[in-house]
Amino acid sequence: MDSVEISLITCSPHEEIYSLYGHTALRYHDMSTGEDIVFNWGIFNFNAPHFVVRFVFGLTDYELGPAPFGPFCRYYQKWGSSVTEQVLNLTAEDKLSIRAALEENLREENRVYRYNYFYDNCSTRPRDIIERNIAGKVIYQETGDTQSYREMVHQCTRNHPWAKFGNDMLLGLKADLPTTRSQQEFLPENLMYDFDHAQIYENGEYRPLVKARYMPVAPGVQVIEEDFPLPPLTCAFILFGVSVAVMALEWKRRKTYKYWDAALMTIQGLAGCILFAMLFSQHPTTSTNLQLLLINPLPLLYIPAVVRRKKATRWWTLLAIMIVMFLLGRIFQTYAEGMVIVALCLLTRYLSHYRNAK
Repeated sequence: MDSVEISLITCSPHEEIYSLYGHTALRYHDMSTGEDIVFNWGIFNFNAPHFVVRFVFGLTDYELGPAPFGPFCRYYQKWGSSVTEQVLNLTAEDKLSIRAALEENLREENRVYRYNYFYDNCSTRPRDIIERNIAGKVIYQETGDTQSYREMVHQCTRNHPWAKFGNDMLLGLKADLPTTRSQQEFLPENLMYDFDHAQIYENGEYRPLVKARYMPVAPGVQVIEEDFPLPPLTCAFILFGVSVAVMALEWKRRKTYKYWDAALMTIQGLAGCILFAMLFSQHPTTSTNLQLLLINPLPLLYIPAVVRRKKATRWWTLLAIMIVMFLLGRIFQTYAEGMVIVALCLLTRYLSHYRNAK
């Protein structure tokens, strides 16, 4: 096994939405036979039926796929991503054990797994294969960093405000909790950093986990694809401005525009259906989302009453309570950008009806 090298491969992010977080794989390189294979746990079929819906609900199946190292690198080179190789400091027995584990994972009945964005992904799988199949124990350097999942996701989506907004809408209270070093390794670049500073403890001795580091593909030029030209916060302020203008007009004319209410309630209720459905997702970080205090399906039930103006007062009282609870929840959870402005926009509807009812 002296001619065999096993390496952790880390690919930097590129601008496709599924690659904003980078990628990790394992390289098995036998220099005596020329065998040079990348084991990639990130294979998925984006065109599979209902892929996006299944991904959101945590029902996506990924699989392990082998690929030649050369074409694998050229793919990332095309996107302008760098590819970093960390050659692991393994014994012959370690290499044999890892190779056997890879072969076992490649079996038809084992290669497909239920993907989870934070807990079981293309970064955690290679790490677990290594940790479980070496004779020694991997000792990591603890940095004391306790940043939350949300903070780490924000770093990855900083150039894509609408992707950041969508994540923040779906992620709940648990995404704001402190994380451990191990949990932070769901991001490939965090795992690469930890491997650089880790050691293997075996038979009373320490040795570095990584014995050599190369960059088979240097960083290239990346083109940042523009999102919708107006960021979420700007859209929220535009909506708020329109709402204030409508409220002012209503106060002047001593009337309310029920179809404006119905439009806002429809948007609020349909978005609320999505957040309510996320309560049943297998992603643990979506199960407690305080944004449901404002964005929920209840408005859909009251639209007929508001349009007919019969028993509509119940809805405006309920809306005021929801807004207050939502704003208090901001103490405990980070909301999506502009959501507080949206709450103030809905508050104008309560104020308008309260004023005109006097």
